[in-house]
Amino acid sequence: MQRSLNGNFSSTATARVAPSSEPLSDKYGNFDLIKHINLDSTDISVSKWKSRETGLSVVHLDYEAPLVNGYFVIATEIFNDSGCPHTLEHLVFMGSEKYPYKGIIDHLANRGFSNGTNAWTDNDHTAYTASTAGDQGFLQLLPIYLDHILYPTMTKASFITEVHHVNGEGENSGVVYSEMQGRENTPGDLMALRSQRTLYPPGSAYRSETGGLMEALRKLSVEQIRDYHGTYYVPHNLSLVVAGKMSNGTQSLLKVVQEQVEPIIVAHNQNKGSRPKGWQRPFTETASARRGPIEKITKETIEFPEQDESVGELLVTYTGPSPTAFLERKALDILSTYLTSSPVAPLNKEYVEIESPLCSYIYLSEDTRATLVDLPIYVGSVPTEHLDNFDEKLVASFGRIAKEGIDMTRMSMVLNRDERQLRSKLESSKGDTFSGSIITDFLYGAEDGSDLGPSLNELQYYAELRQWSEKQWVDLLKRYFVDPPYIVVIGKPSSKLAEKLEAEEKARLAKQRESLGPSGIAKAKEELEAAKLEHEKPIPTDILKSFPVPDVKSISWIPVQSVQQRGKGRNQLDSTGASELASHIEMDGSPLPFFIEYDHVKSNFVGVHATFSLANLPDRLRPYISTYLSAFFSLPVVRKSGERLSHEQVINKLDDETVSYEASLGISDQIPETLHIFLQVEASAYESAISWLRDLMYGAEFDKERLLVTVAKLLQSLPELKRDGNTVLASVWSENLYDKNSTSRASAPLPQAEFIPQLVEALNERPEEVIADFKSIRKHLTDPSGVRIGVTGDILSLPSPRSTWAKYFRDLLPEAELAPVRMTSETLSEMGKKPCGQATVVSLASIESTYANHTTGSIQGFNDPEYPALRIALEVLNAAESFLWRSIRGSGLAYGAYMSPDRESGLLTFNLYRSSNSMQAYEEAYTVVKGLTDGSIELDETSLDAAKSSIVYDVAKNVASPNRAALNSFLNQALKGVSKNFNQELLEKYQTVTKADVLVALKKYVLPVFDPSSSTVVAVTAPSKVDQIVESLTARGFKVEKRTLEVEDGSEDGSESSSSGSSSESA
Repeated sequence: MQRSLNGNFSSTATARVAPSSEPLSDKYGNFDLIKHINLDSTDISVSKWKSRETGLSVVHLDYEAPLVNGYFVIATEIFNDSGCPHTLEHLVFMGSEKYPYKGIIDHLANRGFSNGTNAWTDNDHTAYTASTAGDQGFLQLLPIYLDHILYPTMTKASFITEVHHVNGEGENSGVVYSEMQGRENTPGDLMALRSQRTLYPPGSAYRSETGGLMEALRKLSVEQIRDYHGTYYVPHNLSLVVAGKMSNGTQSLLKVVQEQVEPIIVAHNQNKGSRPKGWQRPFTETASARRGPIEKITKETIEFPEQDESVGELLVTYTGPSPTAFLERKALDILSTYLTSSPVAPLNKEYVEIESPLCSYIYLSEDTRATLVDLPIYVGSVPTEHLDNFDEKLVASFGRIAKEGIDMTRMSMVLNRDERQLRSKLESSKGDTFSGSIITDFLYGAEDGSDLGPSLNELQYYAELRQWSEKQWVDLLKRYFVDPPYIVVIGKPSSKLAEKLEAEEKARLAKQRESLGPSGIAKAKEELEAAKLEHEKPIPTDILKSFPVPDVKSISWIPVQSVQQRGKGRNQLDSTGASELASHIEMDGSPLPFFIEYDHVKSNFVGVHATFSLANLPDRLRPYISTYLSAFFSLPVVRKSGERLSHEQVINKLDDETVSYEASLGISDQIPETLHIFLQVEASAYESAISWLRDLMYGAEFDKERLLVTVAKLLQSLPELKRDGNTVLASVWSENLYDKNSTSRASAPLPQAEFIPQLVEALNERPEEVIADFKSIRKHLTDPSGVRIGVTGDILSLPSPRSTWAKYFRDLLPEAELAPVRMTSETLSEMGKKPCGQATVVSLASIESTYANHTTGSIQGFNDPEYPALRIALEVLNAAESFLWRSIRGSGLAYGAYMSPDRESGLLTFNLYRSSNSMQAYEEAYTVVKGLTDGSIELDETSLDAAKSSIVYDVAKNVASPNRAALNSFLNQALKGVSKNFNQELLEKYQTVTKADVLVALKKYVLPVFDPSSSTVVAVTAPSKVDQIVESLTARGFKVEKRTLEVEDGSEDGSESSSSGSSSESA
């Protein structure tokens, strides 16, 4: 869990409003019903309430679901770059008046079937979130959470550790500081800030960096944050958005707020109603609302640190309509999809789907603001020679598209598909789909609730937009993208800037150390240690135990009927409990010769999953798989009927007939030595999905020109990927721990950076050889022994669930012995099989913090009897405000620290994310684990209870929608070889884990990650930190290789390596 800045909550899909069928009482205690809406075509009811006494707003989205989600939203306006909204977000979790203990909110949340709390800060609001399995834990947590939001302690000690401090080395650190250090000089942040400064006039809060610039954070004081809290964290500026089922309806939610929250607000003399004297509603009634359309075309250029200067980025922003112009905003959303959603979309065809791409993507978005919305266009991986004039070419393209007219057939398809996707999202996410729109309504909608209905009116807007003429669409394009001026910010990569920033940071630190002097640094260290000691004040056990752990039986699991038919001549599995489904399938044709599993849930949609084994693929062909997957849905195809479709026809027909489609390695990042093809359709289009699977897999033509376009896009996207510390970490880690027979390793960005240019050359000079290689890949993939098919959705409604497969696949997949699923454990390198003393430190100029993986061997396989104890042990370590959080994040050493097991590979990894001092974080983690195992740090029973309870939430979340539950059943049974409800069954085993079991697991499986003789390390860091990390790892006993990631002429520069020292025991 990470509390994050700029969460990606935006106005999302919503449904048509219908009259309320069951009117609620219009009053409950202090609360008046402002608006009640039943959403047509759903089981979702929305009611908005406001307190006459305090102005507190409550919105309940009522619907059946196993999870309850809460979003507690404050409108946060700031007129400088101090970062008060973001820093305050972090301090809220450090204790409250009634509960003055750091992290108690997360300890209690974990006991209540949750995985802790979270929050994000955006440009115009801060949202605090909680999600629980069932409503009991949620309602218990709600008043405690609100006490933290409205009445946090905001101590100096909390500020020191959570926001900013100087450590014992004279370096700046802190959780927020580390986060912003990792972001401030990234192209996205630099461009966004320059765009804000240019778009909005002086005096507007939209100009500010709400996260806080590092220079401002170094000067910020806790008193400033307290003042900010007093102004904005008031009940009349707070909305509680709750999505999910309450056991006694909305009144059970209002009862808790009325009886447990309102009295505390009144006691603080904050019962001033919804409009206290002098109150100005943020953004809508302040200087931030005073802005008009962009007056003239303005170009700005920023540089960002990057060794590879081949590609840059653009941010082009237009002014949109009023935030309450809901139909027009939906029309712009559809127009954006029409222009960019697929390889045949007009802008993609012109800029991306060409042999020398002018960019890797164009994405049209929307940012809701007071008065007028913004319409930003993000353009990625633009060759630097095209950066300066790209915006002019783009505007000319808009003009040409308007002049040539809109393809109304395709526009109709875009509308239909967008609606299908909305309905699918409603089924999977239910009312949570609407949370973003309701947050926006709180910020910018009419206070009397009159905008709430129209903001949730999206299904009706589809009907209206279907009536639009071509002229109306053209006029919309002209009005917002052809005729008006815009602002463009050009992001240019600069290797000199990278060197300059490194030199400036070293000089700044040297000056800071000189200014502080030894005594000043010692004082800063003492302050930090004192702050950490204050945070270590134990939470009284009776407070924790007063928060009862809910009953697992209170969770309503989504039922799945499952039938697995492994193919004629193969051993069959028992389908106990699925007699209705089994009978339905047996009545439809004869048994099939290939593997197929049916997982039935109540749904309006059907998913077709096909996995193809990569086990027998020759290793030399594995690097091709990224290209194969990228091209899969955009190649010419010869259909079963003999009809040949061009790539454009394929894409248009797929978009017209499906809800979604995907080609990937594995499923949900699991079982990546299989290739997974997924098509989701409405139940009536079941046969269409099967037909498409057959034709795409067996009928695709590996056309040279289409392959060249695909590899050109991949090549152009690589420099952007190689700027990201986490991406580079994963790639180097994979190279070290996996062998050449690993498809994941071959598909990682760094190996692809070497392979793709070679593939381009081969396609141009020896295309027939490359095409033969792709045909060979298909032949290996379609070997019947490695094919497993899954059908998920409302199978009982399908008239021909089995015979349709026979029609398309019986001759293609004859009887064959079913091969076992290949696990990643079979693809480990020697280092992966036995991690021992090797460390790699990569210098990456585009980052300022460190990303690191420390890896050791662990449990391999899904049925190991020791796994439940290990799972509980790791939850004890990882939980919000638990051991790793307190020792590392709480000390400002990293933004995230996490232990994760991979049962497929048999590896366990300690990951550090955006660390300001990764080696100190490593030492702190070692101290914690060693202390727990030797008894010097106590593991109490309440931590054990919280860990077990938190895991319940993780299991529930994994099967929280019909499609998730069905897919989980297929993944478990067909690929992992365990029961369909395996994770739910593990819950019983987790409950039996004892403290002694946990301590054994920590010693046996976790402690070795800190021993060079049984672990390996990969760290990706800023150039200025390389030597320090190398020195520390060498002193620890690791043999260290240094690498510098630089790109010249499309290939990675060679790695420099140095090694010293030898393996030794952890000290």
